[in-house]
Amino acid sequence: MSDVVSQAVEALNEKLGGDGFSGTAKFEIEGEGSVIIDSNGARAGDDDADVTMTADVETFQGIMSGDTNPTSAFMTGKLKVDGDMGMAMSLASSLA
Repeated sequence: MSDVVSQAVEALNEKLGGDGFSGTAKFEIEGEGSVIIDSNGARAGDDDADVTMTADVETFQGIMSGDTNPTSAFMTGKLKVDGDMGMAMSLASSLA
């Protein structure tokens, strides 16, 4: 597992505050790996998910730090969403 994925798992679990997520979401970080978020929290993995969001490392880290707005990243093509758009929006609110 890459350092970027390890840090992403830690940051996502911290943002979720011990709560899981109702549904299954996957962040694909280009060139690094994937993170699954579900009712158990965040973990490294490449399982199937209700929604898959793909971004490069810089965009993903910007979203995690709050420097990059996920909606703006999506609208400019820096964040790709495949699957349940409503679930992606729900996850964005959970992580804000």
